Amino acid sequence: MPELPEVEHVKRGIEPFVIDQMIEGVEFSDKVIHGKASGKDTIIKQIDLPMFKKFTEGYKITRVERKSKYILLYLEKEEAKRVLISHLGMTGGYFVVNDLSDIIVPNYQKHWHVNFKLSNGKQLIFSDIRRFGEIKNVDDITAHMIFEKMAPEPFDDDAKTHYQEQLTLRKYQNKPIKQVILDHHVIAGCGNIYACEALFNAGIHPKRRVNTLTKQEKERVFDNVVDVLALGIEQGGTSISDYRHADGQTGHMQDYLKVYKKKVCPVCGGAIQTEIIGGRNSHFCPNCQK
Repeated sequence: MPELPEVEHVKRGIEPFVIDQMIEGVEFSDKVIHGKASGKDTIIKQIDLPMFKKFTEGYKITRVERKSKYILLYLEKEEAKRVLISHLGMTGGYFVVNDLSDIIVPNYQKHWHVNFKLSNGKQLIFSDIRRFGEIKNVDDITAHMIFEKMAPEPFDDDAKTHYQEQLTLRKYQNKPIKQVILDHHVIAGCGNIYACEALFNAGIHPKRRVNTLTKQEKERVFDNVVDVLALGIEQGGTSISDYRHADGQTGHMQDYLKVYKKKVCPVCGGAIQTEIIGGRNSHFCPNCQK
């Protein structure tokens, strides 16, 4: 699943091509059309396709924003304002091309689902191989309840204070720290890969209960989450399976991973262990992480 660094790169990749462009037309794949016709919310959520087109076509894209793992496209048409809220799911991605055939990854070219035709001649295409992604068209982001209690962006000045306050809450005390830092109410956008790497760098075992961590250990975890997310952005994200940039290229963060899907610890030479923690595969070194 694309995590914060990957989503940030998708946002940066599409932004220069879509800002101040009119959406002249919207096309849907057969999978989306047939899914909606059968009562399924395939990709386009909580709105029917004609209404989606009505509130999208003729609108200008004025801003592109990332919140946690979501991409937001702000639209305006005269006095009317809308927001397209996108989540990439497991295998979703946006591509900016002149034509569908220009998507260089065959699977993404085959599994396109929404094509936004822009006034500059470009096409902004949402593709999703497994169709777990989503796009919503709302009049205000407050209509998307997940943003109401989402933590600040990890790089914001108040993010660390918010994290520390959350860790004092009773509901988190007996939970493993790995599970807690994946909670978007605690840290926005920290996904499984980066959580594994941050905990390794912090020297903290992923199964440690929050109430066993010292203040210094809690701070070390947060600081390393921020550092590894920043490195992920710098390296263009992690392309282990399906993730691609908006131009179809891959990221390089996979070359910097130390424990995620690794066999040998780069520090002590011991075996990396894998265990399900909070429903997610966790990779860690039992020697270096206590």
